[in-house]
Amino acid sequence: MNSRANQLKAFDRLLTIMDELREQCPWDKKQTMESLRHLTIEETYELGDAILDNDLEEIKKEVGDILLHLVFYAKIGSETNSFDIADVCNSICEKLIHRHPHIYGDVKVKDEAEVKRNWEKLKLKEGKTSVLEGVPKSLPALVKANRIQDKVSGVGFDWEEPEQVWEKVEEELSEFKVEVAKNDRDAMESEFGDVLFSLVNYARFKNINPENALERTNKKFSKRFQYLESKAKSLNKDLKDMTLAEMDVFWDEAKKL
Repeated sequence: MNSRANQLKAFDRLLTIMDELREQCPWDKKQTMESLRHLTIEETYELGDAILDNDLEEIKKEVGDILLHLVFYAKIGSETNSFDIADVCNSICEKLIHRHPHIYGDVKVKDEAEVKRNWEKLKLKEGKTSVLEGVPKSLPALVKANRIQDKVSGVGFDWEEPEQVWEKVEEELSEFKVEVAKNDRDAMESEFGDVLFSLVNYARFKNINPENALERTNKKFSKRFQYLESKAKSLNKDLKDMTLAEMDVFWDEAKKL
């Protein structure tokens, strides 16, 4: 791997290129933080895809794309004397030092859970009025549920055993079934949300990331369905003209691949 000197040299090269692009490129000159926002979100999802695919070469490229965006925001901030890349780096350094007193201070911790609890307590001391303030409002609901539960767990609001959480899942499923029988759409939606929330909680206790788990299933389903489509095409058939029994044959083949 590269030495620290080469790493710093590469980062300096990126900063120089960013300066040049901001001065000379018509597209880069026009960008604002607002115009970059949706592109940054898109790049983050692309990195997430690469991680799920375990494609290290693609991960490297996507990390580079996100790093470019971070440098871009810092460059824009410097143009109004609001902040620059040094301010960004120093700010996160100070935060990390402050929130790791077990490394940079004399605090003793016994495990990861205690580190997380201390982290949340320190954030409240910094002026946060709620441990949930750090959960972005625009997060997808499944990811947000996981982060909410993780945050409140950090201050001790949590179940003690996985079995208790599973009992809650079963309880919510029963309540959902009751509303399904009544066919009350609003009540069904509310109870279905409770089912999902409790399943996310159980996943957390089992160290399963629910977003990753669901995306793996999405990919698995898509791969199998595309196999089904290709087999139908090879027989000059449209899926809509095939019976479920015919489709199930190919679906079972896809499951074995």
